[in-house]
Amino acid sequence: MKTMPYGRLLSRFRDVRVLVAGDLMLDQFIWGRVERISPEAPVPVVQVTTENFRLGGSANVAHNVCALGGGAVAAGVVGSDPAGRRLIGDLRRVGADVSGVFQGRGEATTSKTRIIAHQQQVVRLDREEGIAADSRAAARARGFLLANLWRVKVVVLSDYGKGMVTPSLLAALAAVRARRRFFLVIDPKEINFPHYRSASLVTPNRAEASRAAGIDIRDEPSLIRAGEELLRRWESEAVLITRGEHGMSLFRPGIAPHHFPTAARHVYDVTGAGDTVVATCALALGAGADLEATAVLANHAAGIVVGEVGTATVSVDRLRAEIEGGAAPRRRASGRRKVEVR
Repeated sequence: MKTMPYGRLLSRFRDVRVLVAGDLMLDQFIWGRVERISPEAPVPVVQVTTENFRLGGSANVAHNVCALGGGAVAAGVVGSDPAGRRLIGDLRRVGADVSGVFQGRGEATTSKTRIIAHQQQVVRLDREEGIAADSRAAARARGFLLANLWRVKVVVLSDYGKGMVTPSLLAALAAVRARRRFFLVIDPKEINFPHYRSASLVTPNRAEASRAAGIDIRDEPSLIRAGEELLRRWESEAVLITRGEHGMSLFRPGIAPHHFPTAARHVYDVTGAGDTVVATCALALGAGADLEATAVLANHAAGIVVGEVGTATVSVDRLRAEIEGGAAPRRRASGRRKVEVR
């Protein structure tokens, strides 16, 4: 199969509608500088200079889809609290459809506060209670997802293990895909490792792949064993293992793995990079890319966002400039040469 030119693929992103379901979060960033140590305890005193809020979790996936020129429909649960209202408003402002976002009366919006000084994260504060699996809001969000599959080319499950994605939902999606094929891209979390089935693509990071496969990934042979085991366990059409500064590795049944060296020039912060990867993969598949071209685009997109501090997105223009500004990363079929994996 001849690969479609990357520029043409990117231009087709605007025709792709993605239903993003998962755990919605709000990220707060407090920025400052450190000039002294506290006299009360051996900790730095951060002089706050600014603060802002950014979409996190599956909301960041939806934001990335919109930034890349696609259409995003968000499905999930937030609390009836200021954080939940802000999250819904911010999703609307970036262009996402929020008709699948429901507010739970007895639930709090998952939020994470990161304090950053001199471009380094000092501490993170988490406010999370999770979603009750049987809550009315969660049931409505899952019902919305299943009822609106026909509206989109691609479904993304952004699973952060907070309660939106359940074994019964995964089974229902697999059953629908057995009758009618659509692209299903999953960003996995450990709580549901035994339940993922029949996806188009699953995108674990190296640590997640190790735990899911039960194989300690130390080198190329163990990486290959893990990738092949995940294909078998998850019955997936493909698995893309993201490996930080070592790039990505694509696994498909009956085809030799392909390793993609990182496209990042500088790595400052990996926060949200997985969200960018899954959003780019969803749009690329929906636009008609093969899996190798999908991995190349996702690799470039991830290389851009890790060069920024905090939860970030990449625009389609920035990604186009990155692709056109240099050759696409080499795609190396697995051989005997050692690939360093950490």
